[in-house]
Amino acid sequence: MNGHFALDIENAKLLGVCAGISRWADSDPSLPRLTVVLMALALGPVAILAYLVTALVAAKG
Repeated sequence: MNGHFALDIENAKLLGVCAGISRWADSDPSLPRLTVVLMALALGPVAILAYLVTALVAAKG
């Protein structure tokens, strides 16, 4: 793990949250993206709100 989490705008599909998580964890970006989609299907608005709050609060890097 790279130390601190930051959004990855260059590799972003939407807001860079999943790309930032994959860069932070040194993993494939499809894993966090799939997890977010599954959480959105299971939890609905709660998961989407958590994604948006993370995108607003996290540092851009």
